[in-house]
Amino acid sequence: MGRNPVTWLGTPTFPRAAAAALADPQLRRNLRHATHTIRTKRTAAVEELPDWERLRRAGEAIKNEVLFRLDTYLERLEAAVTARGGVVHWARDAAEANEIVLRLARAAGADEVVKVKSMATAEIALNEALEAGGIGVVETDLAELIVQLGHDRPSHILVPAIHRNRAEIREIFASRMPDAPADLPATPTALAEAARAHLRRKFLSATVAVSGANFAVADTGSIVVLESEGNGRMCLTLPRTLITVMGIEKVVPSWRDLEVFLQLLPRSSTAERMNPYTSVWTGVTPGDGPQEFHLVLLDNGRTATLADPVGRAALRCIRCSACLNVCPVYERTGGAAYGSVYPGPIGAILTPQLVTDPQSKAEAAQVHSLPYASTLCGACFEVCPVRIDIPEVLVHLRGQAVAAKGKRSGEAAGMAALAWILGNPRRYEAAQKAGSLARFLGRDGQISHLPWPGSKWTDSRDVPAPPKESFRSWWRRTRG
Repeated sequence: MGRNPVTWLGTPTFPRAAAAALADPQLRRNLRHATHTIRTKRTAAVEELPDWERLRRAGEAIKNEVLFRLDTYLERLEAAVTARGGVVHWARDAAEANEIVLRLARAAGADEVVKVKSMATAEIALNEALEAGGIGVVETDLAELIVQLGHDRPSHILVPAIHRNRAEIREIFASRMPDAPADLPATPTALAEAARAHLRRKFLSATVAVSGANFAVADTGSIVVLESEGNGRMCLTLPRTLITVMGIEKVVPSWRDLEVFLQLLPRSSTAERMNPYTSVWTGVTPGDGPQEFHLVLLDNGRTATLADPVGRAALRCIRCSACLNVCPVYERTGGAAYGSVYPGPIGAILTPQLVTDPQSKAEAAQVHSLPYASTLCGACFEVCPVRIDIPEVLVHLRGQAVAAKGKRSGEAAGMAALAWILGNPRRYEAAQKAGSLARFLGRDGQISHLPWPGSKWTDSRDVPAPPKESFRSWWRRTRG
């Protein structure tokens, strides 16, 4: 089985990467402005619906039903796609999925493909695999194009270039886009027009397109993509061959179930009542649209995640990014600090489960640091349209991370020492008396600096100073 490229191997652990991000004031300004704007609009869009909580619970129930009977719905989807002229491929991991797409693109005679924005293809590093195989890749989503031309990494699920401002984007286009005007101004209209002119030539010459999928309807074999720009629609209709890479958890049973998510997703992601472009295709229609359709069903760690009764909740995710926009940690560090294709709170619980077998100590340390990239404030759960209890899963994965370190880890030693103290009344009382001396290290009721190993805590937060008298001492003194 090939290595899972869902992480950017070699990037620092989250604490180190976050420290670097916090030192970049421009990054923090960009993130704060963007996240506050999106979540304010989302709140207004959600408040229009009196039954929003009922929709959330319906979305949760549908997703849970799909996960419980995933094999049944996937087989139903395969039969429906095949009956309508499509071809279904099953990929156990990134390596298999990339090999399938590369082989299909070569068979179609393509030397370049156009792509619809897709988290699944980013997860398996498809662009890199195609380019290594001699096939060029053109991202057609505006934000993804900015990231691609800037040789950058995406930092948001919905808005990959959220960490860039207009001046930075103008500089990227002027220096990296061959047909950009020499006097290109840094205005949204001019930048969008430059990208449109650049991409139009690519659309008209492409013979193969690659997409992801937001949903797939098992009953009819229909694939659904939601987007805001129309570039995806061009990819899905003009080329002769269309290849869709879809995570196996994206299936829904019926069109009635899809109706729920077509209300939940737009409001949670772009704060719109509905997406400007909702593209649906079912197999192949002679003389209309792509004449070859291939659906690649991607596992890549999802089956292993499904086996975890707590962690499997992450598979309900519909990639709306609402949790990123309310997360105080993400707002200050940005997506690159997570070292993963999936940033923010959902990335902190999804990535550690998809990377089921880290290939090095560095990758293991990187993955195991992600569940700690949270304050556990719970804002992510409150906005999640399918009610994923992200804080619960984070705590669950933190326990797994500690267990993976073994009995000789610092956490294990600390917990063993604490258990020894709490297991005996005399030792517990002696520890209380010793702890009361720590109040002399504090000021205004807080302790800001402790010697090691207490410094591991006080390096990033204060500790309330212990009271002068413990409860036990007070009880003995006042109650005899």
